[in-house]
Amino acid sequence: MEEKYRILVVEDDREIREGIEIYLKNQGYEVCQAANGKEGLACASCQEIHLAIVDIMMPVMDGVTMVMKLREQEYEFPVIMLSAKSEEVDKIVGLNMGADDYVTKPFTPLELMARVRSQLRRYSRYLHVVKDEEQSHVYTIGGLELNEDTVEVTVDGEAVKLTPMEFKIVQLLIKNPDRVFSADEIYERIWNEKAVNTDTIMVHIRNIRQKIEIDPKNPKYIKVVWGVGYKIDSKV
Repeated sequence: MEEKYRILVVEDDREIREGIEIYLKNQGYEVCQAANGKEGLACASCQEIHLAIVDIMMPVMDGVTMVMKLREQEYEFPVIMLSAKSEEVDKIVGLNMGADDYVTKPFTPLELMARVRSQLRRYSRYLHVVKDEEQSHVYTIGGLELNEDTVEVTVDGEAVKLTPMEFKIVQLLIKNPDRVFSADEIYERIWNEKAVNTDTIMVHIRNIRQKIEIDPKNPKYIKVVWGVGYKIDSKV
């Protein structure tokens, strides 16, 4: 592995937490453990974290609250949430709060490791965009502006805080105005893997609208073409 990634595992079940650590270390990752969201935040504040695996239901501070606080404090590393099938609502809330992906318990180690690798690949590319891009590329439609050089999005001059995945989705749509992308195509272009569950795209689109639209229920920018997909309308 070219770069040593440090992964934070936040899970109140000790056996699950230590089992995940074993698999991660076997893949060459460094691992930090925390038994609840409060401990997880403390870990993130005292060392560099490249990805977090966070359980939803935990004592002291649950996973959704932890993710919300991470994003409020502008930590941008990807978060994979662990959820039981009975926690469907919490899973959706978690994605809305800034989580990037989720894995439903019980999961196989191979599935979790695949999600970890996928998220780290995207995060690494995102960091390189931030650090290495020299030429400014600015895309503007109406009051919506995306700057690839600074990795910033503004609406009517006001900065909008997007997660790395939300930025990538807006970037894809604004660079191809009026082109309709299916949820599968968005997933495959952003995640760089075959679409398995496109519910994540629906949640991310909803979250983006909450941030860039004056009236998310009557969107000005990101439009749905029913039965086909999503597009950014150039005529705004």
